[in-house]
Amino acid sequence: QVQLVESGGGLVQAGGSLRLSCAASGSRLGINIMGWYRQAPGMQREFVARISSRGTTEYADSVKGRFTISRDNAKNTVYLQMNNLEPEDTAVYYCQIQVVLSFYWGQGTQVTVSS
Repeated sequence: QVQLVESGGGLVQAGGSLRLSCAASGSRLGINIMGWYRQAPGMQREFVARISSRGTTEYADSVKGRFTISRDNAKNTVYLQMNNLEPEDTAVYYCQIQVVLSFYWGQGTQVTVSS
């Protein structure tokens, strides 16, 4: 049973920083893609960033230059360093991993940015 445990969310002022972590366990196979999505109130879940097993990264335009995704393959953990946060970044952040053709989601962590 694959499980994802997220941490690092919280309340921060605009311009501040947060670092999210997501640790995966229970997978017998290697993890391909690890990524982050977010969902603001009343909005659809949207892509934020992803990183391949080889370290190739991709970002949504709205976070380029402010967010950095990284992973520690030995720990099966993905991180999201969020700098220069804006009120528009307020959302529940979810991590997602891909194992072969299956996708798994974390429970979500709240990020709130005050103006």
